[in-house]
Amino acid sequence: MTITPKQKLVLDFIKKFVKDNGYSPSLHEISKHFRKSISTAQHFVEELETRGFLQKTDNIARGISTAVQQFGRIFKLGVIAAGNPIEPIENPEPIDVPLSMISRKGDYYALEVKGTSMEDDNILDGDVIVVRHQNTASDGDRVVAITEKGATLKVYRKRNGKAYLEPRNKALNNIYPKELEIRGKFCGLIRQGD
Repeated sequence: MTITPKQKLVLDFIKKFVKDNGYSPSLHEISKHFRKSISTAQHFVEELETRGFLQKTDNIARGISTAVQQFGRIFKLGVIAAGNPIEPIENPEPIDVPLSMISRKGDYYALEVKGTSMEDDNILDGDVIVVRHQNTASDGDRVVAITEKGATLKVYRKRNGKAYLEPRNKALNNIYPKELEIRGKFCGLIRQGD
């Protein structure tokens, strides 16, 4: 199927947004980016869906995906704090996630987010995050970290040889842990409902 130049701009924006964030843009984010109305953004998404470039899942927020999604099964291991660190709850539960989130080699797991410390990155209380197990991180990575106070989801920062954890909520302060162990890197987000 053919695609118009304007439709290609919208499709490219959606692909880049998914690659950068691990989840799809909302219609509001598409309309804001292109300075168009939400109904215009919806029209573009519907046209791209009709032409087979997008797939939209109803009744799921951010349910836009590029091409037909295939799913893989990983385990949800419990709850992670996006606020003050808390102990992880080890209670494995199988969960299906898009293969695009777990395409690289490695072990993956999922955690439910509790708290608001990552809300500026649009990671909200009740979201489920997909994590790739790894023990290292680069400056700016969103990581699952273990500190002396327990497990937490934050942005890993390193300045002058010192590592610390940065929340993505302007109301909260950085965490400067005495002990820090990286347990994984954020790969994507699953949000059910609106």
